[in-house]
Amino acid sequence: MSFDRYLAICKPLYYVTIMNGKLCLLLIAISWISGTFASSLIIIIMSKLTFCVNNNIDHYFCDTLPVIELSCSGTYVSKLSLYIVSSVVTFPPFTLTLTSYIYIISTIMKIQSTTGKQKAFSTCSSHLLVVTIFYGTLISIYAIPNAIKVNGLHKVFSVTYTIVTPILNPIIYTLRNKEVKVALKRILSLIFVQIHMKSQN
Repeated sequence: MSFDRYLAICKPLYYVTIMNGKLCLLLIAISWISGTFASSLIIIIMSKLTFCVNNNIDHYFCDTLPVIELSCSGTYVSKLSLYIVSSVVTFPPFTLTLTSYIYIISTIMKIQSTTGKQKAFSTCSSHLLVVTIFYGTLISIYAIPNAIKVNGLHKVFSVTYTIVTPILNPIIYTLRNKEVKVALKRILSLIFVQIHMKSQN
């Protein structure tokens, strides 16, 4: 999405020729292949571990690090492998996203009209915010060794990247649509009317 925005704002005349169906399929394939490769490696690493009687995970779901912590065998190599795989999968796309937004912001700053700047910033800022929250929590959990020593904070970060960012995405992108805003206002007014009527009864 950041590359799409980069082309739309920084290279608008080349957008149609560069962002074609072939490139879209290539970007999707890279995402799927890298995700599948990383997941497969982590599963192979975890399958080599030995587990004992203790099988209680102090977490919301069977996340990789809490499962590795249950192992009776040495976990140093497994954790190191997890950090390497996670770094390879998370840092490059995050860096590319930030780089594209640096170019986008520098192009926006050159726009003369204030309205044009506001429109461009409002379009990009929400995506950049969600991406930063997602990658920030993901990197702090999986790519930085011993970054989160407090287990409660690990849980909060896990909930943030698994639940909060997917919920934020549709809210942020649909609230830009005028029809959605009107429908949301209508629903909220109906809810307030219902609450008001119940409180009077």
